[in-house]
Amino acid sequence: MKRILFLLMAALAVCVLATPAHATLINRGTDTLGNRLIYDDDLDITWYDYTHSAGNWTSQVAWADTLSVDFGGDIFNDWRLPTTVDGPYVFGYDGTTTVGYNITTSEMGHLFYTELGNDGDYDTSGNSQAGGLTKTGVFQHLNSYVYWSGTENLADTNTDLAWYFSFRHGSQYPNYKTGNYYGLAVRSGDVAAAPVPEPATIVLLGIGLAGMGVYGARRRRHR
Repeated sequence: MKRILFLLMAALAVCVLATPAHATLINRGTDTLGNRLIYDDDLDITWYDYTHSAGNWTSQVAWADTLSVDFGGDIFNDWRLPTTVDGPYVFGYDGTTTVGYNITTSEMGHLFYTELGNDGDYDTSGNSQAGGLTKTGVFQHLNSYVYWSGTENLADTNTDLAWYFSFRHGSQYPNYKTGNYYGLAVRSGDVAAAPVPEPATIVLLGIGLAGMGVYGARRRRHR
Protein backbone atom coordinates (compact mmCIF):
# COMPACT_ATOMS: atom_id res chain seq x y z
CA MET A 1 0.00 0.00 0.00
CA LYS A 2 2.81 2.37 0.93
CA ARG A 3 4.58 1.61 -2.32
CA ILE A 4 1.40 2.43 -4.26
CA LEU A 5 1.06 5.72 -2.36
CA PHE A 6 4.64 6.64 -3.19
CA LEU A 7 4.13 5.88 -6.87
CA LEU A 8 0.96 7.97 -6.97
CA MET A 9 2.76 10.96 -5.45
CA ALA A 10 5.62 10.59 -7.90
CA ALA A 11 3.15 10.42 -10.78
CA LEU A 12 1.44 13.59 -9.53
CA ALA A 13 4.74 15.47 -9.52
CA VAL A 14 5.58 14.29 -13.04
CA CYS A 15 2.14 15.24 -14.37
CA VAL A 16 2.37 18.71 -12.87
CA LEU A 17 5.75 19.29 -14.45
CA ALA A 18 4.54 18.03 -17.82
CA THR A 19 1.26 19.99 -17.91
CA PRO A 20 1.50 23.06 -20.19
CA ALA A 21 0.05 26.40 -19.17
CA HIS A 22 -3.16 27.57 -20.84
CA ALA A 23 -2.69 29.59 -24.00
CA THR A 24 -2.77 33.27 -23.18
CA LEU A 25 -1.38 36.70 -23.99
CA ILE A 26 1.38 37.80 -21.64
CA ASN A 27 2.56 41.40 -21.30
CA ARG A 28 6.35 41.09 -21.10
CA GLY A 29 6.82 44.79 -20.37
CA THR A 30 7.52 47.94 -22.38
CA ASP A 31 10.34 49.06 -24.63
CA THR A 32 12.18 52.39 -24.36
CA LEU A 33 9.31 54.08 -26.26
CA GLY A 34 6.68 52.79 -23.83
CA ASN A 35 5.15 50.22 -26.17
CA ARG A 36 4.30 46.78 -24.84
CA LEU A 37 5.76 43.51 -26.06
CA ILE A 38 3.02 40.89 -25.78
CA TYR A 39 3.78 37.17 -25.98
CA ASP A 40 1.29 34.69 -27.41
CA ASP A 41 2.31 31.36 -25.88
CA ASP A 42 -0.09 29.52 -28.18
CA LEU A 43 1.60 30.49 -31.45
CA ASP A 44 4.97 31.29 -29.80
CA ILE A 45 5.11 34.80 -31.23
CA THR A 46 5.57 38.26 -29.73
CA TRP A 47 3.41 41.21 -30.77
CA TYR A 48 4.71 44.78 -30.74
CA ASP A 49 1.85 46.84 -29.36
CA TYR A 50 2.09 49.75 -31.77
CA THR A 51 0.01 50.72 -34.79
CA HIS A 52 2.06 52.12 -37.64
CA SER A 53 0.40 54.87 -39.68
CA ALA A 54 -1.42 53.87 -42.86
CA GLY A 55 0.60 53.09 -45.96
CA ASN A 56 0.76 50.76 -48.91
CA TRP A 57 1.86 47.15 -48.55
CA THR A 58 5.47 47.74 -49.63
CA SER A 59 5.97 50.56 -47.12
CA GLN A 60 4.50 48.51 -44.26
CA VAL A 61 6.74 45.53 -45.07
CA ALA A 62 9.76 47.87 -45.11
CA TRP A 63 8.74 49.41 -41.76
CA ALA A 64 8.49 46.04 -40.04
CA ASP A 65 11.73 44.79 -41.60
CA THR A 66 13.69 47.80 -40.31
CA LEU A 67 11.99 48.03 -36.91
CA SER A 68 14.44 47.93 -33.99
CA VAL A 69 13.09 47.59 -30.46
CA ASP A 70 15.14 48.21 -27.31
CA PHE A 71 13.66 46.00 -24.58
CA GLY A 72 15.57 46.21 -21.31
CA GLY A 73 18.84 46.71 -23.16
CA ASP A 74 18.21 43.83 -25.54
CA ILE A 75 17.77 44.89 -29.15
CA PHE A 76 15.22 43.00 -31.23
CA ASN A 77 15.30 43.72 -34.97
CA ASP A 78 13.72 40.58 -36.44
CA TRP A 79 10.20 41.94 -36.81
CA ARG A 80 7.79 41.28 -39.66
CA LEU A 81 4.15 41.75 -40.61
CA PRO A 82 1.76 38.99 -39.49
CA THR A 83 1.34 35.99 -41.78
CA THR A 84 -1.77 34.64 -43.51
CA VAL A 85 -2.30 31.21 -45.05
CA ASP A 86 -2.33 31.92 -48.77
CA GLY A 87 -4.79 30.21 -51.10
CA PRO A 88 -7.26 30.76 -53.94
CA TYR A 89 -10.15 33.14 -53.31
CA VAL A 90 -12.82 31.10 -51.51
CA PHE A 91 -15.34 33.08 -49.45
CA GLY A 92 -17.15 31.72 -46.40
CA TYR A 93 -18.35 32.29 -42.85
CA ASP A 94 -17.42 29.07 -41.07
CA GLY A 95 -13.68 29.73 -40.76
CA THR A 96 -12.58 27.00 -43.18
CA THR A 97 -12.12 29.24 -46.24
CA THR A 98 -9.39 31.66 -47.27
CA VAL A 99 -11.64 34.73 -47.43
CA GLY A 100 -14.39 35.93 -45.11
CA TYR A 101 -15.11 35.67 -41.40
CA ASN A 102 -14.19 33.52 -38.36
CA ILE A 103 -10.85 32.55 -39.91
CA THR A 104 -8.25 31.78 -37.26
CA THR A 105 -5.48 30.29 -39.39
CA SER A 106 -3.89 33.72 -39.91
CA GLU A 107 -1.93 35.28 -37.05
CA MET A 108 -4.22 38.31 -36.88
CA GLY A 109 -7.33 36.15 -37.12
CA HIS A 110 -6.01 34.01 -34.27
CA LEU A 111 -5.38 37.15 -32.22
CA PHE A 112 -8.80 38.68 -32.94
CA TYR A 113 -10.93 35.58 -32.40
CA THR A 114 -9.00 33.05 -30.31
CA GLU A 115 -6.84 35.15 -28.02
CA LEU A 116 -8.96 38.28 -27.55
CA GLY A 117 -12.36 36.59 -27.90
CA ASN A 118 -13.95 39.02 -30.33
CA ASP A 119 -16.81 38.32 -32.75
CA GLY A 120 -16.94 39.13 -36.43
CA ASP A 121 -19.84 40.85 -38.16
CA TYR A 122 -21.20 37.38 -39.06
CA ASP A 123 -21.36 34.12 -37.15
CA THR A 124 -20.23 30.81 -38.63
CA SER A 125 -23.68 30.29 -40.21
CA GLY A 126 -23.60 33.64 -42.00
CA ASN A 127 -26.01 35.41 -39.66
CA SER A 128 -25.37 39.09 -39.03
CA GLN A 129 -24.35 39.97 -35.47
CA ALA A 130 -22.78 42.75 -33.45
CA GLY A 131 -19.06 42.31 -34.01
CA GLY A 132 -15.81 44.21 -34.05
CA LEU A 133 -12.86 44.89 -31.81
CA THR A 134 -14.67 45.15 -28.47
CA LYS A 135 -11.97 43.31 -26.48
CA THR A 136 -8.33 44.32 -26.65
CA GLY A 137 -6.94 42.43 -23.65
CA VAL A 138 -3.48 43.69 -22.65
CA PHE A 139 -3.08 45.67 -25.88
CA GLN A 140 -3.08 49.46 -25.59
CA HIS A 141 -2.61 50.47 -29.22
CA LEU A 142 -4.61 47.93 -31.20
CA ASN A 143 -7.37 49.69 -33.10
CA SER A 144 -10.45 48.92 -35.22
CA TYR A 145 -8.41 49.37 -38.37
CA VAL A 146 -7.50 47.33 -41.41
CA TYR A 147 -3.94 45.95 -41.10
CA TRP A 148 -1.72 44.58 -43.81
CA SER A 149 -0.46 41.01 -43.62
CA GLY A 150 3.04 40.29 -44.85
CA THR A 151 1.72 37.47 -47.06
CA GLU A 152 1.24 38.04 -50.76
CA ASN A 153 -1.72 36.47 -52.53
CA LEU A 154 0.37 34.30 -54.86
CA ALA A 155 -2.21 31.52 -55.14
CA ASP A 156 -4.16 33.64 -57.62
CA THR A 157 -2.86 34.85 -60.96
CA ASN A 158 -2.69 38.53 -60.00
CA THR A 159 0.65 39.05 -58.21
CA ASP A 160 -0.21 42.64 -57.22
CA LEU A 161 -2.35 41.41 -54.31
CA ALA A 162 -1.59 40.84 -50.63
CA TRP A 163 -3.72 39.82 -47.65
CA TYR A 164 -5.15 42.08 -44.99
CA PHE A 165 -7.24 41.63 -41.83
CA SER A 166 -9.95 43.99 -40.64
CA PHE A 167 -10.16 44.42 -36.87
CA ARG A 168 -13.30 46.47 -37.47
CA HIS A 169 -15.22 43.59 -39.05
CA GLY A 170 -13.26 40.44 -38.20
CA SER A 171 -12.69 39.64 -41.86
CA GLN A 172 -9.75 38.93 -44.13
CA TYR A 173 -9.39 39.53 -47.85
CA PRO A 174 -6.73 40.05 -50.49
CA ASN A 175 -6.39 43.50 -52.01
CA TYR A 176 -4.07 45.48 -54.27
CA LYS A 177 -0.78 46.36 -52.58
CA THR A 178 -1.38 50.04 -53.33
CA GLY A 179 -4.12 50.19 -50.68
CA ASN A 180 -3.40 52.28 -47.60
CA TYR A 181 -3.74 50.10 -44.51
CA TYR A 182 -2.07 50.11 -41.11
CA GLY A 183 0.93 48.13 -39.89
CA LEU A 184 1.30 45.78 -36.91
CA ALA A 185 4.62 44.06 -36.18
CA VAL A 186 5.25 40.61 -34.77
CA ARG A 187 8.27 38.35 -34.31
CA SER A 188 8.70 34.63 -33.79
CA GLY A 189 9.50 33.45 -30.26
CA ASP A 190 9.51 35.09 -26.84
CA VAL A 191 11.52 38.06 -25.57
CA ALA A 192 11.66 36.86 -21.97
CA ALA A 193 13.61 34.18 -20.13
CA ALA A 194 12.10 30.78 -19.28
CA PRO A 195 8.43 31.27 -18.27
CA VAL A 196 7.55 31.31 -14.57
CA PRO A 197 5.30 28.38 -13.54
CA GLU A 198 1.70 29.22 -12.73
CA PRO A 199 0.89 29.48 -8.97
CA ALA A 200 -1.43 26.46 -9.12
CA THR A 201 1.32 24.42 -10.74
CA ILE A 202 3.77 25.37 -8.00
CA VAL A 203 1.28 24.40 -5.26
CA LEU A 204 0.51 21.01 -6.78
CA LEU A 205 4.17 20.28 -7.33
CA GLY A 206 4.91 21.25 -3.73
CA ILE A 207 2.21 18.92 -2.43
CA GLY A 208 3.54 16.04 -4.48
CA LEU A 209 7.17 16.56 -3.44
CA ALA A 210 6.20 17.09 0.21
CA GLY A 211 4.26 13.85 0.23
CA MET A 212 7.23 12.03 -1.23
CA GLY A 213 9.47 13.56 1.44
CA VAL A 214 7.17 12.52 4.31
CA TYR A 215 6.93 9.00 2.96
CA GLY A 216 10.71 8.79 2.66
CA ALA A 217 11.21 10.00 6.24
CA ARG A 218 8.75 7.43 7.60
CA ARG A 219 10.53 4.65 5.77
CA ARG A 220 13.86 5.67 7.30
CA ARG A 221 12.38 5.74 10.84
CA HIS A 222 11.02 2.22 10.48
CA ARG A 223 14.25 0.64 9.31
